[in-house]
Amino acid sequence: MRRVLVAAALLALGGCSTTPEPQAPPPAPAPAPPIAPAPPSVTVADTCGARPLQSLIGHPRTDIPVPVRPELQRVACTTCPVTMDFNPERLNFFFDAGTGLIREIRCG
Repeated sequence: MRRVLVAAALLALGGCSTTPEPQAPPPAPAPAPPIAPAPPSVTVADTCGARPLQSLIGHPRTDIPVPVRPELQRVACTTCPVTMDFNPERLNFFFDAGTGLIREIRCG
């Protein structure tokens, strides 16, 4: 009888375990939405004269020609803040601040 009581007590205590029960893994994140294809390229009119100056890309910024109309030319580094107004007549030269080399020439 004593053995039965000890066995019952051990069974009762075994149910009171302090070990946490294993948790289910968190749900997998939702898949990312598919990337939309790039829009077809649009040919933009060269309203500021940037096309013939593309050969300056990779040259030092000191090679940028002196503007005839300074209000329609902007020179800035690629990481410099610039105004976001768009002027299709304005010629923009963007250069790398570290190297001083011209990286982009475009209208805007």
